[in-house]
Amino acid sequence: MKKLDWNDANEIALNERFGFLFTKELIQAIRTSSELVEVAEGEIIMDLGDSMQHMPILLDGAIKVLREDDEGDELLLYFLETGDTCAMTISCCMGDRKSKVRTVAERDSKIVMVPLNKMSDWIQEYSDWRSFVFDSYSARLSELLESIDSLAFMNMHERVYKYLKDKMLVNSNSELSVTHREIANDLHTSRVVVSRVLKSLEREGRIAMHRNRLEVLDW
Repeated sequence: MKKLDWNDANEIALNERFGFLFTKELIQAIRTSSELVEVAEGEIIMDLGDSMQHMPILLDGAIKVLREDDEGDELLLYFLETGDTCAMTISCCMGDRKSKVRTVAERDSKIVMVPLNKMSDWIQEYSDWRSFVFDSYSARLSELLESIDSLAFMNMHERVYKYLKDKMLVNSNSELSVTHREIANDLHTSRVVVSRVLKSLEREGRIAMHRNRLEVLDW
Protein backbone atom coordinates (compact mmCIF):
# COMPACT_ATOMS: atom_id res chain seq x y z
CA MET A 1 0.00 0.00 0.00
CA LYS A 2 1.47 3.31 -1.14
CA LYS A 3 0.49 6.72 0.20
CA LEU A 4 -0.28 9.32 -2.49
CA ASP A 5 -0.28 13.10 -2.48
CA TRP A 6 -3.48 15.03 -2.99
CA ASN A 7 -2.30 16.50 -6.28
CA ASP A 8 -4.53 18.32 -8.77
CA ALA A 9 -5.44 15.12 -10.64
CA ASN A 10 -6.50 13.31 -7.46
CA GLU A 11 -8.49 16.30 -6.22
CA ILE A 12 -10.28 16.49 -9.57
CA ALA A 13 -11.04 12.76 -9.34
CA LEU A 14 -12.45 13.24 -5.83
CA ASN A 15 -14.77 15.99 -7.06
CA GLU A 16 -15.82 14.04 -10.13
CA ARG A 17 -16.62 10.89 -8.14
CA PHE A 18 -18.39 12.52 -5.21
CA GLY A 19 -19.28 16.08 -6.18
CA PHE A 20 -22.86 15.06 -6.97
CA LEU A 21 -23.23 13.35 -3.58
CA PHE A 22 -21.32 15.61 -1.19
CA THR A 23 -21.34 19.34 -0.51
CA LYS A 24 -18.21 21.37 -1.19
CA GLU A 25 -17.69 21.61 2.58
CA LEU A 26 -17.68 17.84 2.99
CA ILE A 27 -15.42 17.34 -0.04
CA GLN A 28 -12.96 19.77 1.52
CA ALA A 29 -13.19 17.99 4.89
CA ILE A 30 -12.43 14.66 3.19
CA ARG A 31 -9.51 16.21 1.32
CA THR A 32 -8.09 17.77 4.48
CA SER A 33 -8.55 14.90 6.94
CA SER A 34 -8.18 11.72 4.87
CA GLU A 35 -5.24 9.87 3.39
CA LEU A 36 -5.17 8.70 -0.22
CA VAL A 37 -3.48 5.36 -0.86
CA GLU A 38 -2.81 3.19 -3.89
CA VAL A 39 -2.96 -0.60 -3.85
CA ALA A 40 -1.84 -3.03 -6.53
CA GLU A 41 -3.96 -5.80 -8.00
CA GLY A 42 -3.99 -8.80 -5.65
CA GLU A 43 -2.78 -6.81 -2.62
CA ILE A 44 -4.54 -7.41 0.71
CA ILE A 45 -5.97 -4.12 1.93
CA MET A 46 -7.49 -5.31 5.19
CA ASP A 47 -7.14 -8.75 6.72
CA LEU A 48 -9.04 -10.78 9.24
CA GLY A 49 -8.41 -9.56 12.78
CA ASP A 50 -7.04 -6.16 11.74
CA SER A 51 -8.04 -3.30 14.01
CA MET A 52 -10.11 -0.70 12.19
CA GLN A 53 -8.45 2.71 12.02
CA HIS A 54 -10.06 4.05 8.84
CA MET A 55 -13.18 3.75 6.74
CA PRO A 56 -12.12 3.18 3.10
CA ILE A 57 -13.91 4.78 0.16
CA LEU A 58 -12.97 3.53 -3.28
CA LEU A 59 -11.89 6.46 -5.44
CA ASP A 60 -10.92 4.28 -8.39
CA GLY A 61 -10.63 0.56 -9.08
CA ALA A 62 -12.35 -2.55 -7.71
CA ILE A 63 -12.08 -4.61 -4.52
CA LYS A 64 -13.38 -8.01 -3.53
CA VAL A 65 -14.55 -8.75 0.01
CA LEU A 66 -13.95 -12.28 1.29
CA ARG A 67 -14.87 -14.35 4.32
CA GLU A 68 -12.70 -17.19 5.65
CA ASP A 69 -13.79 -20.34 7.50
CA ASP A 70 -11.95 -22.11 10.32
CA GLU A 71 -10.01 -24.21 7.82
CA GLY A 72 -8.70 -21.20 5.91
CA ASP A 73 -10.97 -21.57 2.88
CA GLU A 74 -12.31 -18.32 1.42
CA LEU A 75 -15.72 -17.31 0.09
CA LEU A 76 -16.41 -14.20 -1.96
CA LEU A 77 -19.10 -12.01 -0.38
CA TYR A 78 -19.28 -9.16 -2.91
CA PHE A 79 -17.30 -6.76 -5.06
CA LEU A 80 -16.80 -3.03 -4.42
CA GLU A 81 -16.72 -0.58 -7.32
CA THR A 82 -15.61 3.04 -7.64
CA GLY A 83 -17.53 5.19 -5.16
CA ASP A 84 -18.35 2.28 -2.83
CA THR A 85 -17.45 1.59 0.75
CA CYS A 86 -17.73 -1.70 2.64
CA ALA A 87 -20.69 -2.51 4.90
CA MET A 88 -18.53 -4.81 7.03
CA THR A 89 -16.04 -1.99 7.48
CA ILE A 90 -18.79 0.42 8.49
CA SER A 91 -20.06 -2.11 11.02
CA CYS A 92 -16.60 -2.57 12.50
CA CYS A 93 -15.99 1.18 12.58
CA MET A 94 -19.25 1.89 14.35
CA GLY A 95 -18.52 -0.76 16.98
CA ASP A 96 -14.74 -0.20 17.10
CA ARG A 97 -14.15 -3.90 16.47
CA LYS A 98 -11.68 -5.97 14.51
CA SER A 99 -12.23 -6.93 10.90
CA LYS A 100 -14.14 -10.11 10.16
CA VAL A 101 -13.43 -9.99 6.43
CA ARG A 102 -10.48 -9.83 4.05
CA THR A 103 -10.45 -7.19 1.32
CA VAL A 104 -8.26 -7.69 -1.75
CA ALA A 105 -7.66 -5.36 -4.69
CA GLU A 106 -9.38 -6.83 -7.74
CA ARG A 107 -7.29 -4.45 -9.84
CA ASP A 108 -5.01 -1.47 -9.20
CA SER A 109 -7.03 0.90 -7.04
CA LYS A 110 -6.98 4.22 -5.21
CA ILE A 111 -8.67 4.42 -1.81
CA VAL A 112 -9.60 7.37 0.39
CA MET A 113 -8.94 6.40 4.02
CA VAL A 114 -11.29 8.34 6.31
CA PRO A 115 -10.13 8.38 9.96
CA LEU A 116 -12.47 6.59 12.34
CA ASN A 117 -13.12 9.63 14.52
CA LYS A 118 -14.01 11.76 11.48
CA MET A 119 -16.53 9.20 10.28
CA SER A 120 -18.46 9.53 13.55
CA ASP A 121 -18.15 13.31 13.67
CA TRP A 122 -19.32 13.75 10.09
CA ILE A 123 -22.45 11.64 10.68
CA GLN A 124 -23.51 14.32 13.13
CA GLU A 125 -22.23 17.28 11.13
CA TYR A 126 -23.08 16.48 7.49
CA SER A 127 -26.46 15.12 6.38
CA ASP A 128 -25.00 14.09 3.01
CA TRP A 129 -22.32 12.01 4.73
CA ARG A 130 -24.94 10.40 6.96
CA SER A 131 -27.03 9.50 3.91
CA PHE A 132 -23.97 8.09 2.12
CA VAL A 133 -23.04 5.85 5.06
CA PHE A 134 -26.56 4.51 5.56
CA ASP A 135 -27.23 4.06 1.83
CA SER A 136 -23.89 2.26 1.43
CA TYR A 137 -24.70 -0.04 4.33
CA SER A 138 -28.09 -0.84 2.80
CA ALA A 139 -26.60 -1.51 -0.65
CA ARG A 140 -23.90 -3.82 0.69
CA LEU A 141 -26.45 -5.65 2.85
CA SER A 142 -28.55 -6.29 -0.26
CA GLU A 143 -25.47 -7.67 -2.03
CA LEU A 144 -24.70 -9.86 0.96
CA LEU A 145 -28.24 -11.25 0.91
CA GLU A 146 -27.81 -11.88 -2.82
CA SER A 147 -24.67 -13.87 -2.03
CA ILE A 148 -26.59 -15.91 0.54
CA ASP A 149 -29.36 -16.54 -2.01
CA SER A 150 -26.72 -17.65 -4.50
CA LEU A 151 -25.35 -20.18 -2.04
CA ALA A 152 -28.77 -21.41 -0.97
CA PHE A 153 -30.69 -21.50 -4.23
CA MET A 154 -28.28 -21.55 -7.19
CA ASN A 155 -26.45 -24.59 -8.49
CA MET A 156 -22.72 -24.32 -9.19
CA HIS A 157 -23.34 -23.75 -12.90
CA GLU A 158 -25.39 -20.62 -12.13
CA ARG A 159 -22.99 -19.45 -9.40
CA VAL A 160 -19.94 -19.59 -11.67
CA TYR A 161 -21.73 -17.69 -14.43
CA LYS A 162 -22.97 -15.03 -11.98
CA TYR A 163 -19.45 -14.70 -10.59
CA LEU A 164 -18.02 -14.12 -14.08
CA LYS A 165 -20.67 -11.51 -14.92
CA ASP A 166 -20.09 -9.66 -11.63
CA LYS A 167 -16.35 -9.74 -12.19
CA MET A 168 -16.82 -8.46 -15.75
CA LEU A 169 -18.95 -5.55 -14.53
CA VAL A 170 -16.58 -4.34 -11.80
CA ASN A 171 -13.64 -4.54 -14.21
CA SER A 172 -15.59 -2.96 -17.10
CA ASN A 173 -14.17 -5.63 -19.39
CA SER A 174 -15.76 -8.76 -20.83
CA GLU A 175 -12.30 -10.38 -21.10
CA LEU A 176 -11.06 -11.68 -17.76
CA SER A 177 -7.60 -12.83 -16.76
CA VAL A 178 -8.73 -15.28 -14.10
CA THR A 179 -7.57 -18.81 -13.34
CA HIS A 180 -9.73 -21.82 -12.58
CA ARG A 181 -8.06 -21.93 -9.16
CA GLU A 182 -9.00 -18.32 -8.38
CA ILE A 183 -12.63 -18.95 -9.30
CA ALA A 184 -12.65 -22.10 -7.17
CA ASN A 185 -11.18 -20.26 -4.18
CA ASP A 186 -13.65 -17.37 -4.43
CA LEU A 187 -16.63 -19.73 -4.71
CA HIS A 188 -15.39 -22.19 -2.09
CA THR A 189 -15.36 -25.19 -4.45
CA SER A 190 -12.81 -27.33 -6.28
CA ARG A 191 -10.83 -26.47 -9.40
CA VAL A 192 -12.09 -29.66 -11.07
CA VAL A 193 -15.71 -28.58 -10.60
CA VAL A 194 -14.96 -25.10 -11.96
CA SER A 195 -13.19 -26.52 -15.02
CA ARG A 196 -16.18 -28.73 -15.77
CA VAL A 197 -18.64 -25.83 -15.39
CA LEU A 198 -16.55 -23.53 -17.61
CA LYS A 199 -16.45 -26.14 -20.38
CA SER A 200 -20.23 -26.44 -20.12
CA LEU A 201 -20.67 -22.66 -20.29
CA GLU A 202 -18.42 -22.56 -23.35
CA ARG A 203 -20.50 -25.25 -25.09
CA GLU A 204 -23.60 -23.15 -24.37
CA GLY A 205 -21.96 -20.14 -26.04
CA ARG A 206 -22.03 -18.03 -22.89
CA ILE A 207 -18.25 -17.74 -22.56
CA ALA A 208 -15.19 -18.26 -24.75
CA MET A 209 -11.99 -19.62 -23.25
CA HIS A 210 -8.64 -18.45 -24.60
CA ARG A 211 -5.08 -18.94 -23.46
CA ASN A 212 -4.70 -17.37 -19.97
CA ARG A 213 -8.06 -15.59 -20.19
CA LEU A 214 -11.75 -16.05 -20.83
CA GLU A 215 -14.44 -13.87 -22.37
CA VAL A 216 -18.04 -13.45 -21.24
CA LEU A 217 -20.21 -13.52 -24.38
CA ASP A 218 -23.79 -13.69 -23.13
CA TRP A 219 -24.67 -10.89 -20.70
